[in-house]
Amino acid sequence: MKPIAIEAKGLKKQFDKKVAVHDLSLTVEQGEFFGFLGPNGAGKSTTIKMLVGLLRPSAGTATISGFDVWQEPLKAKAQLGVLPEGLNLYERLNAREFIRFAGTMYGLEKRDVDQRTEELLALMDLEDAAEKLIVDYSQGMRKKTALAAAIIHAPRVLFLDEPFEGIDAISVRAIRQVLDRLRSSGTTIFFSSHILEVVQRLCTRIAVINEGELVAAGTMAELRQKAQSDPDSTLEDLFLKAVGAEEKQNTQIGELSWLDGLPGASA
Repeated sequence: MKPIAIEAKGLKKQFDKKVAVHDLSLTVEQGEFFGFLGPNGAGKSTTIKMLVGLLRPSAGTATISGFDVWQEPLKAKAQLGVLPEGLNLYERLNAREFIRFAGTMYGLEKRDVDQRTEELLALMDLEDAAEKLIVDYSQGMRKKTALAAAIIHAPRVLFLDEPFEGIDAISVRAIRQVLDRLRSSGTTIFFSSHILEVVQRLCTRIAVINEGELVAAGTMAELRQKAQSDPDSTLEDLFLKAVGAEEKQNTQIGELSWLDGLPGASA
């Protein structure tokens, strides 16, 4: 068995009377490309924030490469790279300054910081905008800047929350190749996205959360077996079944009788 990169035991987060995440436990081995899915409001981002030390859990524990996120925060966070859902960047810096700042904070030598910064700017197609302030960047440019800062130190564990949203197809391909390189060197990738086709193509194992609880986990083959689904079932099919949305959605669509009267509607 490979070393454990990420482990959650009994994680719970409660806001006043609302329980956002309830008794969530999961284990991710070193080198996995782990997909983490759920509907809007299911608790995905809350879980990620607890795992990386941005949000203290109401109960339970989280460890990164064996270090408890809350008992040994510096050691745990030294292993991490994080691209969060909300991009809280220093908007009065430019991309070059921000990426350099991240590399310096992670303790890289100045020579390595400078070299990697220029390489990442080129990879993300940010060279021409490297001197512009982040406040003037598009959402896609901000995301690429944040991703460059998250990987500059070659983290052992990388958390990505919607990394491809708002990014052009050329950059998506380059980023995927970098992620493959990182994973081949042993980096564990924890990947959350609503683009299920990408998750199915990239991830070695997938977990689904719904209403704060883990409702499915495994490889595609294991998910199909547990759901007693067709061998050709897509991740979208399995996801809808796991969160109980398939039947409800079909019923709701069937109730839209006014669609039947539209020009060109089939008899």
